[in-house]
Parts: sequence; C-alpha cells; structure tokens
Amino acid sequence: MPFEFRRMDIPDVVLIIPKVFEDERGFFMETYKKPDFERAGIRGNFVQDNHSRSRYGVLRGLHFQREPYAQAKIVRCVRGVIYDVAVDLRRNSKTFGKYVGVILSEFNKYMLYIPRGFAHGFLVLSEEAEVIYKVDNLYAPEYEAGLIWNDPDVGIKWPIEEPILSEKDKKWPTLRELVEKNLVF
Repeated sequence: MPFEFRRMDIPDVVLIIPKVFEDERGFFMETYKKPDFERAGIRGNFVQDNHSRSRYGVLRGLHFQREPYAQAKIVRCVRGVIYDVAVDLRRNSKTFGKYVGVILSEFNKYMLYIPRGFAHGFLVLSEEAEVIYKVDNLYAPEYEAGLIWNDPDVGIKWPIEEPILSEKDKKWPTLRELVEKNLVF
C-alpha cells in the first residue's frame, strides 16, 4: 500500500505517511488515493483544494467552519516546515478540548487528516512554508469561526512564543466562550 495511516492521541485524527520513491532524479509519491483512504476510515468527497504561503513565525488559525459547512481536511506542507495542530471541538467526545500537534514538512512528506468538528491551525517554523490542503466542503465565509491560538484551557505548546497573527486570528474566542455561545459541534 502506498500509505501508512497512524492514529494520533485523538484517534479520529490520522497521520498519513506516504510511500516515497526517491532516486538521483528526485522523488515520486501518491498524495491521495480514495480507495486506500476509505479503507483507513477516511471518507469524504473532497471538493476544494487550498494553497497558502507564509513566512517564519506566522500562525494561521485556529480555524473551523460551523455547520452546515463544517470541513474535514487533509493537510500537507510542500515547502518548508510547519507545526500543525487540530483541536477537538466535538462536545460529546472523550477528547473534547484536547489537541494533537505534529511536524509536517517537505522533508518528511507527512500529511494530517483532520475530521469535521475540529479547529485547525499551523505555525511556520522555516523561513517560508507552503501548505496545501483538501477540504470536503466548500468555504462559506459567513460560517467561518475560530478558537484563540493561546487558549489556556486547551494549552497548546507552540514552538514559538510570539507568533505573527492576522487581526482576525488575534480576536477568536476561547473554548469556554465557544461553548457558551453554542458554537462547538
């Protein structure tokens, strides 16, 4: 099989390790093969691909979309190095409010599957990074939401203490505020 699928500490989040064929010419790898992903429990009709480029220290997130536009994602760093994070916002989950984080890079070629019901964000650890990700629902700006990156109740251990944030990402609510406003899944 061209992929290894590893369940993370939050089992619904899956680290995807592709089989890479390298030689003096370069490399080849499959990045998505629906039947293999479905056998691993990753189902969905991926309908949109996104691509971002960011400089060192930029933190994008923590983002999610509310129902009915919630999105599952398959995230891949094609240039540089990022610390990628998923936070469980599923109210009835045993891991509600917990997070997993993993290094994705052009070097390890790992990918991360994040199901619906999670906030997602990443921090750039290299001079620049380019990130490509598939989503299984279209972007709908009126359903966009987020979780503040440094929520003390979630306690993400980011590798950089003072990241560069957009104005929007500086103002997301805390997990407690999301629960109070009934904005969790």
